Amino acid sequence: MTNPLLEPWTGEFDLPPFDAIRDADFAPAFEWALTEARANIAAIAGNAEPPGFTNTVEALELAEEALNRVAGVFYNLAGADSTPEREALQRDLAPKMAAFSSEVTMNAALFARIEALWSGRDTLGLSAEQSRVLELYRRMFIRAGAALDAAGRKRMAEVKERLAVLSTSFTQNLLADERDWWMPLAEADLDGLPDFVIAAAKAAAEERGQPGHVLTLSRSLVVPFLQFSLRRDLREKAYEAWTARGANGGATDNRALAAEILKLREERARLLGYDSFAAYKLEPEMARTPDAVRDLLMRVWEPARAKAMADGEVLTRMMHADGINGDLEAWDWRYYSEKRRLADHDLDEGELKPYFGLEAMIGAAFDCATRLFGLEFRPLDVPLYHTDARAWEVTRGGRHIAVFIGDWFARSSKRSGAWCSAFREQRKLGGDQRPVVVNVCNFARPAKGEPALLSWDDARTLFHEFGHALHQMLSDVTYGFISGTSVARDFVELPSQLYEHWLEVPEVLDNHARHVKTGQPMPAALRDRLLAASTYDQGFATVEYVASALVDLAFHEGAGPADPMAVQAKVLKEIGMPHAIRMRHATPHFAHVFAGDGYSSGYYSYMWSEVMDADAFEAFREAGDAFDADTAQRLEEHILSAGGSQEADALYTAFRGKMPGVEPLLKGRGLLEPAA
Repeated sequence: MTNPLLEPWTGEFDLPPFDAIRDADFAPAFEWALTEARANIAAIAGNAEPPGFTNTVEALELAEEALNRVAGVFYNLAGADSTPEREALQRDLAPKMAAFSSEVTMNAALFARIEALWSGRDTLGLSAEQSRVLELYRRMFIRAGAALDAAGRKRMAEVKERLAVLSTSFTQNLLADERDWWMPLAEADLDGLPDFVIAAAKAAAEERGQPGHVLTLSRSLVVPFLQFSLRRDLREKAYEAWTARGANGGATDNRALAAEILKLREERARLLGYDSFAAYKLEPEMARTPDAVRDLLMRVWEPARAKAMADGEVLTRMMHADGINGDLEAWDWRYYSEKRRLADHDLDEGELKPYFGLEAMIGAAFDCATRLFGLEFRPLDVPLYHTDARAWEVTRGGRHIAVFIGDWFARSSKRSGAWCSAFREQRKLGGDQRPVVVNVCNFARPAKGEPALLSWDDARTLFHEFGHALHQMLSDVTYGFISGTSVARDFVELPSQLYEHWLEVPEVLDNHARHVKTGQPMPAALRDRLLAASTYDQGFATVEYVASALVDLAFHEGAGPADPMAVQAKVLKEIGMPHAIRMRHATPHFAHVFAGDGYSSGYYSYMWSEVMDADAFEAFREAGDAFDADTAQRLEEHILSAGGSQEADALYTAFRGKMPGVEPLLKGRGLLEPAA
């Protein structure tokens, strides 16, 4: 059939022909690709030859080539640039793709071949990488239900199909709530807002075809509004709308979906013989057990809560001094915290932002990658899926390494948050396949003709996602199954969180944090005040994060709760959640946990990785140079290029020599009590 998704891609670097692809092409392409994949799987399972690594595992690696290509384009577009047609197809595909996955992983004949290979693995002459891939394939099949009896396999398939439908609905409901809410701002409503917030509100109005200015639920717009707006009533209205996503009643309410998801996850775990979904999910991670996760989180919770409570008392006094009586509320915290930051550290977001132009921060991220790993970035003029997206060829020593795509601005067709994904992964099997990696963010769009300005947090986000991109681009393995970010969930955030540290290197700021109008570098005094305040308000940030992680863990221990909101309330009461701070992600919009199960029982993983990233950057400090070549080479060899070729703790220990304790994390967040 003639379909640009299925025909050979002959453009530069074999990129998807975005300018030729239409929404109508996706459904027939998926149908054809699924048919081909099923035929390939059947041929492997039914192969009359004795099972070998080549005719079983390597054949599986290549069996879904066309399907992976089509899905890589579709799901990236569905997240970054949804349309009604794409949303409808996503709902239709959810059970079909889940059913296909079950067909493969619960194919008895296929599993028998893998078991035969596993039983005779010592006689196969496998390389270390091949042994690891075989081990992970076997683990995947068993954890998917391949070893269950026929009734168990049937029920497992039904559970997975229903979970796929529910998670898709959860995601689309959240996008609808974010897309459909906006608040017009009259001139008087702009009081106290810096020029960059006013410009972003104007750009948001233009995108929606509205006059004047509007506030949306994009984090890069609503957070600075909460920081600066003099109108406490509007801050409350905006904050409550932002935190009510997925809990507004009607067709987009996610609370019942969350309850059903948790029940089905519990059933899935029990079918496999686990006491809880948390026990099942954490078994292959670095943490291993729910108790280990809770131990880490509670060790951080107590000092973080104490710091937040003390900060809250200061902010309350500031509010009372303004003539506002009563308790400090959640919509007050950022406003008074910003005023306190200005008073204590002489830091004004309006003064800082002109030094963090988007173009400069892209350049900073690229420059650090050049100095650390020898990468070079050349802009590409190629068709992409949206006019906001931009592409670069990544090379090293003249050799093509990857294509990097950046898509940084918020828009109503894009789901919230920031993420890294790939249109194509790195692998060597079947030819040297180089990756096509994309970073997607939701930064506020500037007014027409004006430069895009980032907050300090936005700049950290850009570096964070680019750290994920480096993990994908520098991957150097034979098998796609262990390529790039295909690692333990509580290890995957290490490269991204580690890369954030380079934004705080003074010489990086001196070289790249330049005023968008004058081109002058950030004054040294301002830079030093910024770095001195790096742990400012970390009590708040840590409390809102750890509370979310503890609720996630509680959801998945024991029986799936009939009322997740009651569990959320119970956990927050037990840990003594401060009144003026709420969870970073309340249950109805907790996409990390409910929009698929990638971070379910795993939201803690950012903090688990932070224990390592704080220690990993110390390796550069110990070397006396943030760009020390030998340390960077070890980082690439043992972590960034290695993918999932070994267990995560083995990879980290190969880089650093040992696993770290929690103290560097507490120190990095300013939560470690100074020695007496």
